[in-house]
Amino acid sequence: MAAKLKDVAAAAQVSIKTVSNVVNGYPYIRPETKERVERAIAELGYTPNQTARNLRSGRTGVIALALPDLALAYFAELAGAIVAAADEVGLAVQIEQTGGSREREIALLRTPRLQATDGVIFSPLEMVEDDAAELDVDYPLILLGERIINGPSDFVTMKNVEAAAAATEHLLRSGRSRVALVGAHEGDETGTAAHRLRGYRQALEAGGIPFDELLVIPAGDWHRVDGLNATRELLRRGAAFDAIFALNDTLAFGAIRGLQEAGVRVPDDVSVMGFDDVDEAAYSTPALTTIDPGRAWIARRAVEMLVERIEDPSLPLRQELGDFRVVERESA
Repeated sequence: MAAKLKDVAAAAQVSIKTVSNVVNGYPYIRPETKERVERAIAELGYTPNQTARNLRSGRTGVIALALPDLALAYFAELAGAIVAAADEVGLAVQIEQTGGSREREIALLRTPRLQATDGVIFSPLEMVEDDAAELDVDYPLILLGERIINGPSDFVTMKNVEAAAAATEHLLRSGRSRVALVGAHEGDETGTAAHRLRGYRQALEAGGIPFDELLVIPAGDWHRVDGLNATRELLRRGAAFDAIFALNDTLAFGAIRGLQEAGVRVPDDVSVMGFDDVDEAAYSTPALTTIDPGRAWIARRAVEMLVERIEDPSLPLRQELGDFRVVERESA
């Protein structure tokens, strides 16, 4: 891998800030220190990236936002909230879409497009803990989500386990006892689906209700059609159920459609609970009961943390979680 600023600092036995000052022509550096840094640069073959070159003339005023899929309402609305928060502090936002591909996520981290910005807010969907080294980049980086919690980057996320448990508990308290889950990811142990499944199982256990594998329906993607197809599969299995917890609102909209086409009334026969509280949830028929995971706070805090990291790269790593609430409407 190419040498990084920190590698040069270690070789020259100086701080990263000192290396940056040498690279950017800062005049007040001891000659012997400058010589050590320049020798380390030559020996390691370090090439200053675009961010370093930008520092010579000041910041760009542009940050990047990398998201999996803007066709999903949650990510589209999150992007809007981040753009608004960035605008409040005078920053423009360059948006990148990874398509939820691990290869594209990793490749994007190395693209010159990101290095040309002041910093990046990044929401990986398929990277895992073993990919943590890929997050060791030369620009300020804020991670969204819990795919990699032990990496070298700040991250901000939602309380997925606790919120999913609250969603399931809401259905149980309303008198439902056979709660199906739509949107599981088979084999996933660290992603959003895995965390929400864990919260679902915790709530069932707390309520004294046995876990039934027949009521857990996978959905690779989380679009409406996936919720529709998953609900058709649930009905085909023939297992009795009186509620559905969909792992996002878009799946829930598809689930409601699947129930309606089968002549199942919502919420009279089956309650439906979503997750994300996207704008459409208040206007669907019936209006969707869901979880507000603190999207507005996450967007604002991610921008704040990125600005803080840009201004002071030496800050200790931070891990922050937003709060959530149950939004009760008509569907459950």
